[in-house]
Amino acid sequence: MQSVKRAIVGAGLSGKFGVAFVALSIAAQPLAAQTATSAGPVDLTKQAKPAPVVPPIVAAPVAAAAAPADALPPVPAPHWTQSDAQSLLATIKGIGAEGLFPRDYQPDVLSAAIVKGEGPALDETATRLFGWLAEDLRDGRTPMTARVQWFAVDPDQDVNPTSIILADALLRHDVKGALMALLPTVPDYAALKAALPKAQTPKQAALIRANMDRWRWLARDLGTQYLLANVPEQMLRLTVRNKIISTYKVIVGKPGKTATPQLAETVEGVIFNPTWTVPQSIVVGEGLGARLVNNPKQAEREGYKVTKAADGTIYVVQQPGDTNSLGRMKLDMPNEHAIFLHDTPNRNLFNLPTRALSHGCVRVERATELAMTMAILGAGITPDDAVTAHTSKVYTKVPMTKTFPVYLTYFTVARDVTGMLRSFPDIYGRDAPVLASFAQPRQLHTTQRKSNEEVIKLDNPL
Repeated sequence: MQSVKRAIVGAGLSGKFGVAFVALSIAAQPLAAQTATSAGPVDLTKQAKPAPVVPPIVAAPVAAAAAPADALPPVPAPHWTQSDAQSLLATIKGIGAEGLFPRDYQPDVLSAAIVKGEGPALDETATRLFGWLAEDLRDGRTPMTARVQWFAVDPDQDVNPTSIILADALLRHDVKGALMALLPTVPDYAALKAALPKAQTPKQAALIRANMDRWRWLARDLGTQYLLANVPEQMLRLTVRNKIISTYKVIVGKPGKTATPQLAETVEGVIFNPTWTVPQSIVVGEGLGARLVNNPKQAEREGYKVTKAADGTIYVVQQPGDTNSLGRMKLDMPNEHAIFLHDTPNRNLFNLPTRALSHGCVRVERATELAMTMAILGAGITPDDAVTAHTSKVYTKVPMTKTFPVYLTYFTVARDVTGMLRSFPDIYGRDAPVLASFAQPRQLHTTQRKSNEEVIKLDNPL
């Protein structure tokens, strides 16, 4: 404990950070590696098909070419008892508590099938409606086309396919239990659920439903430890075992093309004293390369290293230091958008009430504290080594040894970092399509897993 305190003081990081840092270094010891639920999506088309006793649920017949003469007949839907079907009907009628609409799951049709008794008609109807409800509880009701800039792929349908959920429900005769087991485990979802019946206006209720659904767009279990940034709140939280350990103000992307996209990625390493490869839009577009390429001493004074390739292309790399555009740390989280979390030399901007100012990347307040904490929790290094990596002023990458998810999310009604349920400005205008989709009848799910909008690499942290 004393060595931790000495290291913190030696790095000039005492005070509030020192207390949090010591607490986190202690909390880090018993943490286990991340569970399989946080693993990336699995391509089920390359895996064995489920046992034929539990066929995949098909929402509607699909036209196809004539089948070969020796083709197997379709497997009938699994058998539903009257009791199980009644349980499904009761679950549908009460699903408003989860922010969904009973009418979407045809309770009258199911009720009529129950009255007719057990048989193929009830089996088909109950299986179809169970599938719809399971999909919406697990993956979200909102169609992918209404999830603007949502590139966070939810792995739940790979981890827990509908056919397996149905098999479990009918085997244990616990239809409601199987469906309720799909709900998000994050406390924020429970807070929204508790607030829904207390909504004072239809508009407020609609916003709560929309934000409950956004939690279903993510993995049901976010992990033992993770980072989560809520873009409208412009705050980042470090969470361990569903408890917020530390919070940080963040600067997010400006509205428009530089808006921060919604991602679910994995931190692969903590980089102390990063370099920054200046994008060609600045090297060429702003003349930085031409100004420095023949003036190495000036480049050195300004903190750059400049090289010219055989094809004439000029590359400019900003060297580590307090004036580096990435500041003193960067979290390495590879993704096609070139988005990451990093420090900034312009720390005075964190005092602004509105901080949608960046080119897409997320700048973090007290970034050195976060970097050291991440290195301890996720890479298992000692507090002393973390301080040494920071104070060396040399590029140092600490690879993660534990899975550490990071979520860049978008919630306009959510618990803030103090635990209070609040509304946040819809800075990117992303509520409207979600609300519009809830005002329309439910759409059948497609194979689309994320937004199909153009991927814009936002590699300028300035």
